[in-house]
Amino acid sequence: MSTTSAEPVVSDTAESSASVPPVEPPRPRVAKARRGFGARAALLGPPLGVLVVLLGIWYAISLTLSASGKGFLMPMPHEMFTSGFFDPQVSSDIWVALFRTTGVALAGLGIAMIIGIGWAIAMSLARWVERSTYAYAVVLQCIPILALVPLVGFWFGYEFLARVIVCVLIALFPMVSNTLFGLQSVDKSQRELFRLQKADKWTVLTKLTLPAALPSIFVGMRTSAGLSVIGAIVGDYFFRRGEPGIGSLIANYQSRLQSAELFAAILAACLLGVAIFAFFGWLSKVAVGRWYDSTL
Repeated sequence: MSTTSAEPVVSDTAESSASVPPVEPPRPRVAKARRGFGARAALLGPPLGVLVVLLGIWYAISLTLSASGKGFLMPMPHEMFTSGFFDPQVSSDIWVALFRTTGVALAGLGIAMIIGIGWAIAMSLARWVERSTYAYAVVLQCIPILALVPLVGFWFGYEFLARVIVCVLIALFPMVSNTLFGLQSVDKSQRELFRLQKADKWTVLTKLTLPAALPSIFVGMRTSAGLSVIGAIVGDYFFRRGEPGIGSLIANYQSRLQSAELFAAILAACLLGVAIFAFFGWLSKVAVGRWYDSTL
């Protein structure tokens, strides 16, 4: 009697699956790079899309005005570069004027920071100082700066000093208000702890309230930085004596109907404001970003 050995039956599906090599999972670096690219695209995509739309509208308006003989009112976007930044003489005038305006803005911002922080500290240490002087800081903020410019020129001349004073006036209030807010927002339990240790006002200020107020102080710095650039340009625009800044150059291009050069100078002034604002934002992250997370 013969015996037949049972052999295992292998299906076609099993053979095909066995012949296909296993697929390796994506490497972590590749997945991380893909996520990083997607995050950057999500961050930069909407602003770039809006920029493309705005440029298209700009070109449409410029072509319409050119067809009616009024092209000088709004030049083509590329003309800002061909007739502005890429022209050696115009480019030199813009960057020299921008450098002078930067000096005025930084000088005014520095003075506004010193006065604003000192004023806020005095108000935080003595309630009577706050009750007596804070209202005048609010009044100074509410007065239109253009109403004070002629008076500043009448009292202090029409050169560098007057421009710096205009910057101080327009950049002072954010420093005062934000610093005072930070100094007065310290947790009461922490203040009580210092009082239990019999710490004097100077110790409380230097060890507790001033370090805790640093995030608010940097918010005031960023706000005042942008306003100081506006003040410097306003001062340049109205005070023509001395070394001309970007505001004086804008006024000259306006009077000569040099629209391409005018738009180039305006763009340079905008870039200056953005650069100073971004610098203080970076400085804030370096100084307090390790222990304070803010979305401001």
